[in-house]
Amino acid sequence: MLTHDTITTAVSAALREDAPWGDITVQAAIPEDARIRTALTAREPGVFSGGEVVRAAFTLTDPRITVSELVADGTRFQAGDQLAVIEGPARGVLTAERIALNFSQRMSAVATLTAAYVDAVAGTGARIVDTRKTTPGLRAFEKHSVRVGGGHNHRYSLSDAVMVKDNHLAALGVSDPTSDGPAVTAALRTIRERVGHTTCIIVEVDRLEQIQPVLDAGVNSILLDNFSLEDLRAAVRLIDHRVVVEASGNVSLETVADIAATGVDVISVGKLTHSYCSLDLGLDELTLDA
Repeated sequence: MLTHDTITTAVSAALREDAPWGDITVQAAIPEDARIRTALTAREPGVFSGGEVVRAAFTLTDPRITVSELVADGTRFQAGDQLAVIEGPARGVLTAERIALNFSQRMSAVATLTAAYVDAVAGTGARIVDTRKTTPGLRAFEKHSVRVGGGHNHRYSLSDAVMVKDNHLAALGVSDPTSDGPAVTAALRTIRERVGHTTCIIVEVDRLEQIQPVLDAGVNSILLDNFSLEDLRAAVRLIDHRVVVEASGNVSLETVADIAATGVDVISVGKLTHSYCSLDLGLDELTLDA
């Protein structure tokens, strides 16, 4: 969850990084009593995310700065739309500008990309979810933006759910999960005994033959990694609603609708948080009152 403390900590660190000994440009060029009014404006269409982060960037720089007419996170906008009005001491506004934009451009990009995937699977019943492939230190911001774009969050961290992959099974001595089904079932049942009854257990498989031993272990969800469309359909029939079915691996806007049509419940998309391109937002309509 993107909390006030998380925002304050990250934005304060970004401001210190950008102006460790002050902004010498505004100190040399801008009168101390000058005031400025400007608007956060979209230069291309998208979905907005990061309103409270924008507010924090300016008010942490100078509490006399006001951010008003701020659109809600999740608002869809067109090029030229005004997203917020910023007014206050010119030095503070100009110092905070880049940090406010750095966060909002990236967060809005995640929300916009997520919305495109959500729109692509509309009517299928499949959920679009993110992964842990996030920018270090910015996970809360990116996962918030996925939700803003209409998607859902997968595990927030390694502490949230058991997710068993082939490397975990190999470390347990299961060298070939396909041929050694009983060993897979036994290993997963041992995991179930070691965790609380409320803990979700997800198991990744990459072949149809691995599904039945995993089902026999009583897990909560099966992740079908890099399955063909034909194999996805076969897996959905085999599982038959007994557990949550997730598809993952090289999902794109071009393929996601076909994947959703196979009947899977969840589609995880790493691209939402590792392959987005920052949206073009800027501070326009600037008015200086010296």
